[in-house]
Amino acid sequence: MRFMKLGQSNKGAMHKSLSVAMALILFVAAAGLAAQPPTSDKLGEAHKLFSDSEGTWDATIKSPLGDSKGMLTCQVGLLGRWHLEQVTGDFAGVPFEGRNAISYDPGKKKYISVWIDSVSSSPTISEGTYDKTTKTMTLVGSMPLPNGKSMKSTQIIVFNDANSKIYTLIGTDKGGKDLEMMKVTYKRRAK
Repeated sequence: MRFMKLGQSNKGAMHKSLSVAMALILFVAAAGLAAQPPTSDKLGEAHKLFSDSEGTWDATIKSPLGDSKGMLTCQVGLLGRWHLEQVTGDFAGVPFEGRNAISYDPGKKKYISVWIDSVSSSPTISEGTYDKTTKTMTLVGSMPLPNGKSMKSTQIIVFNDANSKIYTLIGTDKGGKDLEMMKVTYKRRAK
């Protein structure tokens, strides 16, 4: 056993004591957080828009590459917080599949959308607002392109009535010129 003289420091022992103290502090903090019930944002009027869109919708797609058909299935998930969409069909003669998740972020006071599809391995993440008067949601984000680059995109969804809505995708080129990339008319299938 080694004895230290008074006033002499043992760096290894001090380092070990400091490490043990830090681990103990982290453990106590983590235990305190684990004992707290999870907090959740209250569901409000912003989330009601999701339940109104649940169901299966037939899609008619118009684009510069030609017209096609598809199907949209909408459901509310994750305890009412997220609107989950599944899109299938073909786009310019090529099979197409996409998924979208939309929610309302009360901190930002904006809707958030995360879109993934069979064309790209990168998501389109957008945010925006809903205008009750015009029944229009407008989401702006950055859309990945097949060449690995991206472009600004604007998604406009007009809820005509309980059984029809129109989705328009607009891309903005580097010169600031807007190009309507597609327009999709959705009709809800009878239950």
